[in-house]
Amino acid sequence: MKSHIVKLSALGLAGALVLQFDNTAILATQKLLTDNGSVAGITVTLDDYAKSATESETTTDVPSFVEASGNAALLGTNAVVADEVKLNLKYDRLGIARVDETLNVRKKATTDSKIIGKMAKNAACNVEKITKDGWAKIKSGDVRGYVKAEYLVLDEEAETLAFKVGKKVATVKTETLNVRFLPSTNSGIYTLVPVDEELEVVREDISEEYVRNFIEKHFSDKKDKELIQDVDLEQMKQELDDWICVSVDDEKVFVSKEYVDLSYTLKRAVSTKTETSKKEGESSQTSIRSSIVAFAMQFLGNSYVYGGTSLTNGTDCSGFTMRIYQHFGYGLPRTAAQQAAATRTISSSEAQPGDLFFYGYSGHVSHVAMYIGGGQVIHASNERTGIKISNAFYRTPVKVGRVISQ
Repeated sequence: MKSHIVKLSALGLAGALVLQFDNTAILATQKLLTDNGSVAGITVTLDDYAKSATESETTTDVPSFVEASGNAALLGTNAVVADEVKLNLKYDRLGIARVDETLNVRKKATTDSKIIGKMAKNAACNVEKITKDGWAKIKSGDVRGYVKAEYLVLDEEAETLAFKVGKKVATVKTETLNVRFLPSTNSGIYTLVPVDEELEVVREDISEEYVRNFIEKHFSDKKDKELIQDVDLEQMKQELDDWICVSVDDEKVFVSKEYVDLSYTLKRAVSTKTETSKKEGESSQTSIRSSIVAFAMQFLGNSYVYGGTSLTNGTDCSGFTMRIYQHFGYGLPRTAAQQAAATRTISSSEAQPGDLFFYGYSGHVSHVAMYIGGGQVIHASNERTGIKISNAFYRTPVKVGRVISQ
């Protein structure tokens, strides 16, 4: 059987993790061995596990990014494996954020220095140096600054942790990708996603049983069935190997493998810079917009909870925007669809910080985010990422709404 190579990358690292599968599917505990080669790195033996696949969407007690191939699966803890997997990691020095929520990245190595970015729990960075007074100079994503070193997992411990927190993503490699309700080109389009956007992979090996259960769960009523009425189910079954299931915010949808590249990634820091810094003589509306965005940014990295409305203990997308605006005396309805109906429609070219971007399909609004300037939005996306920053057009908006009158 051909070998399979999968990369785990993290912006800010000098290199990438590379998993080499020399034979069939292999699974998963970590035994760190010493790599005596000239290139910085480690060799990891993954053994002790392997048994047949099931139809469940997730596995337990297994590193989240070890990939199955052939008929074996990366499940369970009571199996036997005969193959060896080698992991080569090239980097300067790996650090992973050890925090419950977020770790502040500051411009200088002092606690009163300006916060320029945030690292979510388990976000990775390249550690450039550690000062005598315990500050680590790091680079993660587009953010370079200082964090307290005590909140970083380092060296071999970080390398081991990387096994558990890496996630498989599908990176769009075509200008605009159709994301569909079902794995078929005849299926309705859920949304459009631009080039270079990363979509978390939910399932790569799509079976007939998985799709059948998926349809029963998500397309039970008449209105939903209309979204997939043109799909030839028999033809779709013959082409399942050409599709993968991904998540867009908290929805499971499908994309063609032909138009994405698969890789493993670690979270990166996000910049807290916005275009809304207050200036002398600015209007009261602009001042309010600046304050709203600054307030929202405080909760970057906090938890996503479906149905939640707590900025600190967990919220969903509409709960987030509702609570942010409520803090400034504005009343918004509870759901994304209700908020869309309650806001004045504007064009995306008119968007100013604080305006709301609504996303969905076929005129239905299912998600809301707040514009922060610079072509970006902040939103409570899903359970894995929590409150995060995205490109405002990471998916096609169905409406841009204004709350603050001009």
